[in-house]
Amino acid sequence: MINQRQTPDRIAELLVHVGRAACSEDRGSSLTAAQWTCLRFFARANGSTRTPSGFASFQATTRGTASQIIKTLEGLGLITRQRSDRDQRSVRLDLTETGRAMLLEDPLNDLINVIGQLQEDERDHFLKTLSRMAYALAGLRDVPTFGTCQDCSHFTPANGSGYCACMASELATDDIDQLCASYQGTTPSIVPKMLIKGEPDDRD
Repeated sequence: MINQRQTPDRIAELLVHVGRAACSEDRGSSLTAAQWTCLRFFARANGSTRTPSGFASFQATTRGTASQIIKTLEGLGLITRQRSDRDQRSVRLDLTETGRAMLLEDPLNDLINVIGQLQEDERDHFLKTLSRMAYALAGLRDVPTFGTCQDCSHFTPANGSGYCACMASELATDDIDQLCASYQGTTPSIVPKMLIKGEPDDRD
């Protein structure tokens, strides 16, 4: 008989193991795992989120550490900064052509290929489950969660594009599939709200 109490432990350990294996630095990579994460982030984030503070929140690290990683990638010619179109006081970071070419060597591509071999319904279910887990974990730790417009409560689809209530603006079609720091999930958490607040579960 399977010990059900051990199952979450095994799943958690396997998730961590898969993540570490996918981001392994022992393949002669020219970038560290944190630098790869940074490069991916600025490739996937929308315009308002491609900032040093946005990356610091995504990486769950300090602004100083995030800035050092960004500075290294700038020095390698992989990312560049420019003044934000929305706010001239802030900067937006974009990948250079060299940076986009570097993503072809991303060690995460092996995992992407493995996931790509799953059936479409398996991928859909897997993505929904992982999204719920990420949202619940962010709630437990009171940290921002990241997601895309399709699953965000701020988003209203319209005319092939959409409207963001948080930004109070129309969205470019390309923005809809990009990561956003203002994301607010619509999927119910898998962790009861009373437990997130540290209160006893009265179902027992």
